[in-house]
Amino acid sequence: MPASGHDPLERLTDLLGRLPGVGEKTALRLALHVVTADPAYVEALADALVTARAELRLCERCRDLCGGPLCPRCSDARRDAGLLCVVARPQDRIAMERAGVFRGVYHVLHGVLDPLAGVGPNELEIDSLLRRLDPADGHAGNGGAPVREVIVATSANVEGDATALYVSRLLAPLGIPVSRIASGLAVGGEVEYADASTLHRALEDRRPLAAG
Repeated sequence: MPASGHDPLERLTDLLGRLPGVGEKTALRLALHVVTADPAYVEALADALVTARAELRLCERCRDLCGGPLCPRCSDARRDAGLLCVVARPQDRIAMERAGVFRGVYHVLHGVLDPLAGVGPNELEIDSLLRRLDPADGHAGNGGAPVREVIVATSANVEGDATALYVSRLLAPLGIPVSRIASGLAVGGEVEYADASTLHRALEDRRPLAAG
């Protein structure tokens, strides 16, 4: 609880400033917008925050954020369940969907390998990916649909490349072709910030990923 006399605007600015990519000036601008906005909007915003935090969960299949057992992509029979795109974070999946360049299904790792930050395979959704691809259970983890190709769409940086190589090595014994999005994504670039044409080119020019 805030201390007695704590300035409400300062507290709101501080909390907003903890959001990724929000600096001090932006946080203050957002805080001022909220406190001067229509009360109905503020109440709706607060309710949306509480509801999202309470109701969002991980999809049982792809581990994306959703409001039910399966996300809309996994429950859509029109999508190609044999083509699986592995992304690092939900925002990368959102970028791919907004670009409209991919009609397969996804698997969200919720991060990339980063030993310096203490992020190893156990901190990622790697085991759920392996269970999903396991042919021994009839691909039950993928709704019974065999996967014929895995596309690794992690960002073009050291951590993204290391994660892609690790996934490729893990999947090699399963005999499933693994590819990597091409250099249409600039070196050091993040998937979530790429435009539609860049993502389209990166997917179309994807290359086989050797397990090494």
